[in-house]
Amino acid sequence: MKFEKWQGCGNDFVLVDRFDGGSIEGVDVKKFCDRHFGIGADGVIFVLPSRVASARMRIFNPDGSEAEMCGNGIRCFAKYLVDHSIVDQKIIPIETGAGVLKVSLDGEDVTVDMGAPILEGDRVPVEGFGERRIIDEPIAVDGAEYRMTCVSMGNPHCVIFVESIAAVDVATLGPKFETHEKFPRKINTEFVEVIDRSTLRMRVWERGAGITLACGTGACATAVAGVLSGRSARRVKVLLDGGALDLEWRESDEHVMMRGSARKVFEGQTRE
Repeated sequence: MKFEKWQGCGNDFVLVDRFDGGSIEGVDVKKFCDRHFGIGADGVIFVLPSRVASARMRIFNPDGSEAEMCGNGIRCFAKYLVDHSIVDQKIIPIETGAGVLKVSLDGEDVTVDMGAPILEGDRVPVEGFGERRIIDEPIAVDGAEYRMTCVSMGNPHCVIFVESIAAVDVATLGPKFETHEKFPRKINTEFVEVIDRSTLRMRVWERGAGITLACGTGACATAVAGVLSGRSARRVKVLLDGGALDLEWRESDEHVMMRGSARKVFEGQTRE
């Protein structure tokens, strides 16, 4: 089986092409993602045909669960489509589990229109909030109280603003947030330090993946949470462990625009 390895801000993926047919059954996602006995990745992305867009993207986490969307992954996906001449449009519509998103390329950089965030508590979803927005609401985790702002970018996020990112034990807190009773579909958790109104420093625990070097949808959720809580401007740079993303939560249509790099790392073929 042929594959390609791609990364966006250090968030890395194995891309498997099934655009011209072929089943995704039998692909051992857990083995592919294993960094010791497999290829090593934060997820496996399948390139598939679509009836409603130029192509369909399905992404699976290292634990084998399927995610609705991935911001860094969709940038890699779009560059793959262009590199392999699957598309030649300037604006590429891509079908995801969170709907059809539009992507445009400019050299090494890729811009994704991530659409409007979902802010109602019962749609994120978070238990106990109904249609109310969740902005700086208290949550008790591991014997301490935190303030959460919750956003869905097609997948659920809990953004926690902290005084110092260096003081946060993401490896310990992350899984406790992920499986907290408030989150019926589990949760991606972003721990964020405000550098200034235009710069945010973020670390992430991803649902089904653990600590990753970057999370595109998480960066989008962080930008939205910064505006909702009055901590940042609508245009921000989000600094991640693996790089930086430029975000804008547009006032005109409430869409979140994400801009960042996507690069091919290597290609290969499995032995089995």
